[in-house]
Amino acid sequence: MTIDYISSRHGSQGTPAPLGFEDVMLAGLARDGGLYLPSEWPKFSAAEIAAMRGRPYTEVAYRVMRPFVGDAFDEATFRRLIGEAYAVFETPEVAPLRPLGDSGLHLLELFHGPTLAFKDVALQLLGRMMDHTLQAKGQHAVIVGATSGDTGSAAIEAVRDRRTIDIFMLYPHGRVSEVQRRQMTTVLAPNVHNIAVQGTFDDCQDLAKACFNDLAFRDRHALTAVNSINFARIMAQIVYYFWAALKLGAPEKPVAFTVPTGNFGNVYAGYAARQMGLPIHHFVVAANSNDILTRFFESGAMTTAGVVPTLSPSMDIQISSNFERLLFDLFDRNGQALAEAMTSFRATGRLEVGGNALGNVRQTFDAGRLDDAGTVAAIADCRKRFGITLDPHTAVGYAVAQQNRRDQAVPMVVLSTAHPAKFPDAVERATAERPALPPRLADLLERTERVEGTNNDAKALKIMIDERMAAARPPAPSTRNRQ
Repeated sequence: MTIDYISSRHGSQGTPAPLGFEDVMLAGLARDGGLYLPSEWPKFSAAEIAAMRGRPYTEVAYRVMRPFVGDAFDEATFRRLIGEAYAVFETPEVAPLRPLGDSGLHLLELFHGPTLAFKDVALQLLGRMMDHTLQAKGQHAVIVGATSGDTGSAAIEAVRDRRTIDIFMLYPHGRVSEVQRRQMTTVLAPNVHNIAVQGTFDDCQDLAKACFNDLAFRDRHALTAVNSINFARIMAQIVYYFWAALKLGAPEKPVAFTVPTGNFGNVYAGYAARQMGLPIHHFVVAANSNDILTRFFESGAMTTAGVVPTLSPSMDIQISSNFERLLFDLFDRNGQALAEAMTSFRATGRLEVGGNALGNVRQTFDAGRLDDAGTVAAIADCRKRFGITLDPHTAVGYAVAQQNRRDQAVPMVVLSTAHPAKFPDAVERATAERPALPPRLADLLERTERVEGTNNDAKALKIMIDERMAAARPPAPSTRNRQ
C-alpha cells in the first residue's frame, strides 16, 4: 500500500497535489495553509496487532510506522534511525506503563527522553529523519516553530549542531517555566536561535504560520516545521498508543486513554491509531482553564477566548491548530468547506459543526477541564494515594480521567507528558517538596543563556531570520522541490 498525503483544505484555492512522505516531512505545513494527513489510513488486522505483543518498543515502532514512510527510507535505514532515536532514552522500554494500584488507572510515562517531555518520543526520530534526507539531497532547511514550553527544547535537542538545519524557536516571554526556558536558551549551538515573543503561545503560532504563508520567504529559506502540524511527528506518536494497548491485552481487550492537551496533536495520534484498527474504547481530552476543546465537545462550537496563564503552561492555548485534522473528518473530508470554515473562524472567533457530526464525535471523545486549584489537589492526591509525583499537565489528565470513565472494567491510560522537575513551583505547592532535576541536568540553572526578543510582529521576525541566515551562510537558492 502506497500512501499519499493530502491537505486538510484539499480542493480549496491553491491546494497542492497529493505528496509522498518525504515531501510532507520536509514541507510541514501545506501551501494552502492546511495540515497534511494520509488520504487513507493503513489498517492492521487483529492478528497483525497481536503479532506485535511482547516485541521491543523499537520493533513496534517500525511495524506501526512502516506503512506511512513508503519508499522514503529502506528497511535497514529506517530501523537504524529508529534505534538511534530511542537509544538516548533512559529506559529501554522508552515509554513505561505504570499501574496506579488496583484503580484501573495507568500512567504511560513519556518523559524519559533527553528533555524530560513526551515531545522527545517523536522529535528524536524526526530530527534524524530530516537530517538523513537533507544530507542525501545536499540541501539545507530552516525550522520555524512555536512552543508553549516542551516542543521547543525537544526540537532543539533533536537538531542541535546539525549542519543541514537551522532552527528558530518562538516562545511566549514569561509564560513558560524556568526549566523549560533554560532547556532552550542554554543550548549555544550555532544553528539554534531562540526568540522570546511579547505575547501568548497563540501569537507565536500565528507568527510561525505567517512565515509559512509568505511563499517567497518560505521558499527562500526552505522552511519546515517540527511541531505537530508536521504529520511525521504525529506518525511517531501513534506508536505509543499501540505499545500501551498491547501491554493491556489488545487486540482482544479494549483500552481508554486520557490525554492532557492544548494543541490536540497528542490525542489526534491516538485517534489515528484507532482509525488503523487499534481497539480504543474512547478518549478523554483533558484541558486546563484554557478550555476551547472542552467547550467544543460540550457544545459543538469552537469559540476563542483570552489565554489565561496557568500552572500547566504547555496547555495555555486557545487555538488548537491540530484540531483541523479532526475537523476534516467532521466536515466529511470536504477540504474546501473546511477551508471556508477556518477562514470564517479566524475572522469571527467561532466555528460550529452540525448535530450529526457532534453526535458522531461524542461517541469517541469525552472532555473535561481542571483549574489550578484542582491541579494542585490532583498532584497531592496522587502522591498520597500512590506515592507518585505528577507534573501539573499529567495531574490535569489524572483528575479528568477519573471524572470521565465510561466503563470501570476498561483500563484507563493517562498519558504522563512531563517530568515533575520541569515544573517545580507547582509540585512544591502541592507536596511541600521541590523535585530535583536528573543528574545530567543538575547544573541547568547555572548555564549561560542566549536568547533574542521580538514584538508580536511578523515582518520584524522575517527580517530577523533573513539577517541571521545571511550571516550564517552566503545566499543560495534552495534546490528543494517546491511543494
